[in-house]
Amino acid sequence: MVRWRSGTVTAVRREWSGAVELAVTLPDDSTMRALAYPELVGRPRVGDRVLLNVGALLMGLGTGGYALVVALPDRLPPDPPAPADNRAGGHLVKARYTPLQPILLGVDEEASPHRAALADADDLGGLPVVTADLHSALPAVLAGIRADAPDARVAYLLTDGGALPAWFSRTLAELRGHLAGTISVGQAFGGDLEASTLHSGLLAARHVLHADLAVVAQGPGNLGTGTRWGFSGVAVGEAVNAIAALGGRPVGSLRISAADPRPRHHGVSHHSLTAYGRVALASADLVVPNQLDPALATAVEAALAPLTARHQVRRVPVTGLDAALRASPVPLSTMGRGLDADHAYFLAAAAAGRHAARLAR
Repeated sequence: MVRWRSGTVTAVRREWSGAVELAVTLPDDSTMRALAYPELVGRPRVGDRVLLNVGALLMGLGTGGYALVVALPDRLPPDPPAPADNRAGGHLVKARYTPLQPILLGVDEEASPHRAALADADDLGGLPVVTADLHSALPAVLAGIRADAPDARVAYLLTDGGALPAWFSRTLAELRGHLAGTISVGQAFGGDLEASTLHSGLLAARHVLHADLAVVAQGPGNLGTGTRWGFSGVAVGEAVNAIAALGGRPVGSLRISAADPRPRHHGVSHHSLTAYGRVALASADLVVPNQLDPALATAVEAALAPLTARHQVRRVPVTGLDAALRASPVPLSTMGRGLDADHAYFLAAAAAGRHAARLAR
């Protein structure tokens, strides 16, 4: 459950779109690294007293390694400008029935300026959509798209298996100028547009952002228990079903690694095999780079063989993709490993992006 602390802001360290990193000193004179979302709690200043949730920090979780600011109890932010007694400002409640539930304007609500575009929308018109297990795949997929389609409009759909606030992701903040927009779906929030479901978010990508391609992935901090079904990435298979149901073209970015020391993630991760092999009921293009290390390539082929009854395995050339990855506007990192430490992982994501770009043409 929640581990509470109270402290005083002693430094504002850095900030990015939607988030502020702080140093907070506790009554015992120890200091914690904390993160505040000004849209939720207001903008902290040095000297402010803050209430913190410190559980993830004390557990040493890599992605969630912050104390999170729950409130500035002595200096509350002003109310939002929209009236509180009607739906003019939206009525989508996300992170529902938690103490910090935000109430937002859904992209397809009656009060939305995009209502007319989405009221009867029901088809993606063949929109290629890349599905990925981890948030770290996003910049690599984008690099693969940009290698072949530098001017394509790319929408990102942030699902709620990881970080709910889009603001948590520094990667996403640095990619803002490289995306047509971010749509936060389900319980996730903080995107350029808000959608209640992945289905409505996909339709918004097509009919509001006018995307040529889209990428679906959870936020940072995926959940996993080390069991076959106990991981948040099972939603990748559900995303394939949603894309196909709406007339889109699912493109699977496989989680491939020769560097992950855990057997369940070596070769093709069991996350990909379960999501695409057991959860996805519709067909997808599963993308494999055509120049993997021979031993890894053999393992990948064997792992994917049972999936070919439903899916199409697409072997994609990788010429130019290494250079595209190295030119990424944001650092590439997955599970603490950079591009050279886990090259196959990023190459597979970039190849999926390249394949989607070619479908879009």
